[in-house]
Amino acid sequence: MTDAAGASAESGIRAAIERRVAAVRAKDVDAAMTNVADDVLTFDVVNALQLAGAQATRQRAAEWFSSFSGPIGFEMRDLAIVAGGDVAFSHSLNRYSGTVTAGALDMWVRVTTGWRRIGGRWMITHEHNSAPFSTDTGQPMLDAQP
Repeated sequence: MTDAAGASAESGIRAAIERRVAAVRAKDVDAAMTNVADDVLTFDVVNALQLAGAQATRQRAAEWFSSFSGPIGFEMRDLAIVAGGDVAFSHSLNRYSGTVTAGALDMWVRVTTGWRRIGGRWMITHEHNSAPFSTDTGQPMLDAQP
C-alpha cells in the first residue's frame, strides 16, 4: 500500500471514530452503529463474554446509553490506527464518565477495534474492550489511569 493510500485509510477511519465518539456523547444509538458491520463480534467489559452481530451490539449500546441519567463523558487517548489494503485496526485508551443508577461512573478501558473496508466504507468487524484487573483480588481496576 502506498503512503497516500495508507494516509487516506487512516483519515477515513479517524473520521468514523470521531463520529462514533460524538454519537456516544449524544447517546445516539443509530449514529453509533453507522460503521458497525452486520457480522461484528464484540468483547465488552461486562457480560456476556461476547456479542455476535450488529443487533446484539445495538441492543447493548441502547442499554448502556439508557443507564446514564445525564450526558456521557468520553475521552480518548493514544489513538493509533494501522491500515493495509482493506483491513485495519485501531487501539486507544478510553475514559467514560457520568452518572448512572449506581452513582458516579469514571473508568478507563482499553479498546482494540478491527476494521474492514466493505462497499467502500470502513466498518467495525471486531471490537475488544477490556479493563485491567488486580492480581491480588481478581477484580477489575476501573479507576486505573493511563
